Amino acid sequence: MEPPAQPAEPAPSPAQPTRVIDASVHVFFRSNDDLRDYMREPFASRGIPDVEMDWYGAPGGEYVPWAERPGMYPGSDPDFTGQQLFGDRGDRSDRGDHGDHGDPGVDLAILHPMTRGCGPDRHLVSATLAAHNEMLARRWLEHPVYGDRFRGTIRLNPEDIEGALQELERWRDHPRMVQIGVPLQSHALYGKPQFWPLWEAAADAGLPVAVHIETGTGVDSAPTPSGPPRTYPQYVGFMGLNYIYHLMNMIAEGVFERFPHLKVVFADGGGDLLTPLIWRMDTFGRPHLEQTPWAPDIPSDYLPGHVQFIFGALDGPGQDAAMAAEWLAMTGKEDMFMYGSSYPHWHTSDPYTLPAHWTDAQRDKVLFGNAAQLYGLEQAVQPA
Repeated sequence: MEPPAQPAEPAPSPAQPTRVIDASVHVFFRSNDDLRDYMREPFASRGIPDVEMDWYGAPGGEYVPWAERPGMYPGSDPDFTGQQLFGDRGDRSDRGDHGDHGDPGVDLAILHPMTRGCGPDRHLVSATLAAHNEMLARRWLEHPVYGDRFRGTIRLNPEDIEGALQELERWRDHPRMVQIGVPLQSHALYGKPQFWPLWEAAADAGLPVAVHIETGTGVDSAPTPSGPPRTYPQYVGFMGLNYIYHLMNMIAEGVFERFPHLKVVFADGGGDLLTPLIWRMDTFGRPHLEQTPWAPDIPSDYLPGHVQFIFGALDGPGQDAAMAAEWLAMTGKEDMFMYGSSYPHWHTSDPYTLPAHWTDAQRDKVLFGNAAQLYGLEQAVQPA
């Protein structure tokens, strides 16, 4: 006779975090006319894609309903956004499951302006990004109530290196700009030599490079190597691989060997793909060293101190996975992941719903420690 089955061990109740940095908050202009107010001629009257021009829009809508306001894009009002990020989550009765915690908001938010994708005219793209930087600084980082809790991303155009270097010089010393931002949908992998002057300048400025999926589809390449997928679920499932393509190319081209102080943030997920694919890259890394003498280390050795991933709602494993802590420790991911909500998009995540089986030390690294170290924010958030 078999012994009675033992009840499954309940998932532990995660300790409540005392400090939280939201490392991925998406901000927008209020409208296309609002964008044009920040642009000069001959660009202000040019045709530009709408920020929601997207061949793969989410079927249920791009944004969480509780972040929407009539007449403007979600994530475009610093007063309303600040209240939602830094206020009490229990105040949001329309937030569904996420509104019942009564937990305090995050301590600091890293803002990433959402722009219009790759365009055929590099000068127009650069002018659009310059307008985003001006708006971010004046409207958000200098906000009288929340400015000291916002940090910003300098948007640069890697297809206009000369313009990007000029724009970086303009903003690199702003005390609340903490990284530069480039689009995931590049027309070439970011390890290629044409991008090296920008990576060198970023390392010299001490600013990480954040790579993020763009909205506002321009003249982007197909989202997969085999062409465009048909549906949104296919698209959102494949897109994370493009971060890994960029990363593996940067390693193989010796970018981190050439620029030892360069740090890269893959800012919209995909870190759950890292371990199996870097294992495969390591398999061929040492035996074929003669093909990449400029990158003499095992590929995975270039991850620590160079690479970070935003961890959000779309990344595995799930909330109750018993092996979550072991999985996070593999490949050193616990030192490379930073919590990011992706507010106000539909997959907005909550820092209080991280995998329950993570250790307290892992949870503190992802919610605070890794971002605080990367951006130099240890002193900006005092211990509770």
